[in-house]
Formats: sequence, structure tokens, C-alpha cells
Amino acid sequence: MNRAIFWPGALPAVLLATLPVHAQTDQDLDAIRAELTALKAQYETRIQLLEQRLSAAEQQLADEQQAPATEAGANYAAAPAPGPATLPASVPVPAPANSYASAGNEFNPAMGIILNGAYRAYEHNPEDYAIPGFPLGGETGLPDRGFSIGESEFVFTANVDDWFFSRVTAAIEQEDGDFNTSIEEAFLDTLSLPANTTLRFGRFYSSVGYLNDKHVHSWDFADQALPYSAFMGTQYGDDGIQLRWLAPTDLYVELGAELFRGASYPAAGDAHNGRGTQTVFGKIGGDVGISNSWTAGLSWFNADARDRDSGDEDDPLAFDGTTEILIADLVWKWAPNGNIRDRSLVFQTEYLWRNENGDYLLPTPDTPVPIDADTSGWYAQLIYQWQPGWRAGVRVDGLSLDDPGPQFTGSQLEALGDDPLRYTLMFDYSHSEFSRIRLQFERDETGLQNNNQLTLQYIMSLGAHGAHEF
Repeated sequence: MNRAIFWPGALPAVLLATLPVHAQTDQDLDAIRAELTALKAQYETRIQLLEQRLSAAEQQLADEQQAPATEAGANYAAAPAPGPATLPASVPVPAPANSYASAGNEFNPAMGIILNGAYRAYEHNPEDYAIPGFPLGGETGLPDRGFSIGESEFVFTANVDDWFFSRVTAAIEQEDGDFNTSIEEAFLDTLSLPANTTLRFGRFYSSVGYLNDKHVHSWDFADQALPYSAFMGTQYGDDGIQLRWLAPTDLYVELGAELFRGASYPAAGDAHNGRGTQTVFGKIGGDVGISNSWTAGLSWFNADARDRDSGDEDDPLAFDGTTEILIADLVWKWAPNGNIRDRSLVFQTEYLWRNENGDYLLPTPDTPVPIDADTSGWYAQLIYQWQPGWRAGVRVDGLSLDDPGPQFTGSQLEALGDDPLRYTLMFDYSHSEFSRIRLQFERDETGLQNNNQLTLQYIMSLGAHGAHEF
């Protein structure tokens, strides 16, 4: 690109040539020299700023023309360029309070569609799926055999003004041949609260743990990790309010607390006047050199249930009591020189511990049976991208259950055989940041019969789609 070159050193000669002769005393000359020096510094500073802006614009234009392949790690969008960060390079920085003005109003709100279909094959009938000792609730269970459009999402996002950001996610899912429509998210985020605080209110996924608030299309595997399926009904979302605080430190530190209605599994019944679920979480992260970044977190989740159904739909168990869950998570990402487009390696693991204290109403006898049982679950996964677009991943997840007592013999709460385990291998290819094809094989040893499962999945993004979190 041709550009005009301005030499600040020419300023003194030009200005001196215009000065009257009688001003050329030593004192006047000193004052003139000082003024010229100041002017020269100002112009040099302005030129440097203009050069930086020009360089940034050229780089942005080059990136758009090259249409680079997407990162094939946990994110669909490329990470921001490194700078004088106070957060890890892969952790998104909150937008400034007045950023709504730069977002543009071509479409308000911005609209995106996520298509998430699959073909699935099972060795055994998916309708018989159960995990002994773990009555399942929420949206757990295996999807139908054969072809399915799965869960498609319609996403609407917009900055309402300089105070609020809004997001609405509507999901359409096929189950047993029927289509169900639901509002997964409908929340507002504040943009202008003081002291690095953010308030979220409406319907949203809880930020406990690492995986819970990740949408289905951003998962690294075609299904959710086992402990989230068993303890959270896949993932916990509800109506409520959330407060987050981001520490003004070089190290990424975020603390948060949430209060939910308590209508979603493992809660039920809108206990305590619609304040049935409480959470507290903390997250920390940073960079190690230019090639590594990490994040870790601890979370506490407490839910009260009133007449909660779980287990077999035809013969469910009813639970009254409290579910307490503790979660520890760790994620480590490696990319040579921070270039996640070409090559990367991501290790991710979580450990969940659960205590259920209350009464189960068993089908036989039809009387409440007290329970105070501890269970735990974990998963560990490794995702490797060896060239742009191509990834392979392996995941191992499992559950552990203490014997709840002889009073539960013959019920779905009775532990049978070894602890449940599952092994998963996947390969996927992303032609761009908007498309992904995945092949997954799974060895499921969670039930009374081992079940081999095969999944061929596509994920397509149409329209507006923001970058995913770290």
C-alpha cells in the first residue's frame, strides 16, 4: 500500500525560514528551539499512532481476505491477538460499557442458527439405558437410533443500550419422533456496573464447573460428560440471578454467586418461595509463556427438591431433600507461539462430588425411605489438533457410588457390579469456523450390558455467532 511519508525533521527548517531577523537573539533562539522540539515530539507521536492504526487496518483486511481456517480446539472463533493483558490470552475480555455504539445496527438483534444433526447406531436398545445406582433425571438418556436433526438452536443477541446486553436461545429438539421447543436462555447482562462487577438475570445456565454453561454445539464430543449427565441432568439451567466480580489483577480471577428458582433437575418444586438453588464459584487462570494457558475452578452447588421425579419414566422415584455438589475443574491449553489455528493440545478434567440427604419414595413399599448417600464422578479428556481444521480426541469418564443401604435393594438406587465407566474416541474436521463434521466411537460400560455406540455428527452455524469462552 502506497502512503505519504512525512518527515518531522523538516519542521525546524520551514519554521525558521519564516521568522523575522530581529527575533534571532540567543534567548529567542532558545525559546524557539524548545517550541520546535515540543512540536516535533507531538508530530512524531501522532505519526506513530497513525502508523499503528494503519497497520492494524491492513492486518484486519488481510485476515478477511485470507479467510483463515478456524481453531479446531474447544473454541470456534480465533483467539484475540496478545497484548498487555490482565487476563489469560484465551480468556475473553468484557466489552467496555459503551461498546454498544460500535456493534452496528444493521440487524438488531443479531440472529444465528445452529444446526446439530447426527446418525447414531447402538449395539443395544437405547430405550433400555440406565445406570444402576444413579436414577437419571433432566435430559439424560440416549438419543434415538438412526438419523436425527438433534437439537437446533436459534440465537438472538443485542446490546439493548449502554447498560444492558441481551441473549435469547430457543432450542428445537427431536425426541421419540416428536419435536419439542423450549427457551434455553433469555437473560440480560449489565455493562456499566462499578468495581468490575456484572449482574445477569433471567434464564441461563449456571456457571458452576467448566462444562455446565457450554452449549451443545461447543462440546468437544457428541454427548455430555458422564458426571454431568448423572448429577445435573446434562446441565443445570434455570430462572435466576447471577453476580460476578472480575479482580483487577494480572492473574485472571473471577468470583461469582447465583440464586435460582429451583425448578430444574436436580432441584424441583420451587422450594423456599422460588429460591431453591444456590451456587458459589471461583475461577482463576493465566498464561505460561506464549504457548501455554490454563484455568482452574472450584464450585459449590446446593439444590432443594420437592417431589422430584427421576429414574424410570413409567415407574419413577420421588425425592424430597437436598442435593449438594462440589466441583473442581482444570483446563490446560498448548499452542506453539500461541497460534491455535495450526496446532494445539487441550487437556481438560473435572471431579464432581455429590451428597443427597432426604427421603426417596420407592414404588414398593409406598413409604418414604431416608437416604444420606455420597456419590462422585469424573472425566478427563485430551484434544489434539495436528493441522488446521483436523482434531482427534479421547475421553474417559466414570462414576462411583457407596452402597446406600439394604433398604434400597431391588430399586434403581442399588449399585450393581463395578463402578460405571465409559471410553470415547472422536475425530472431527472443521472446514471453517461455521462447519464441523465429527465421527465418534464410544464403549459404554455404565449399565448391566456393555454398549458400543457410533455417532456421525454435523454442526453448522448460520448467521451471527460469537466467539466461545476459554
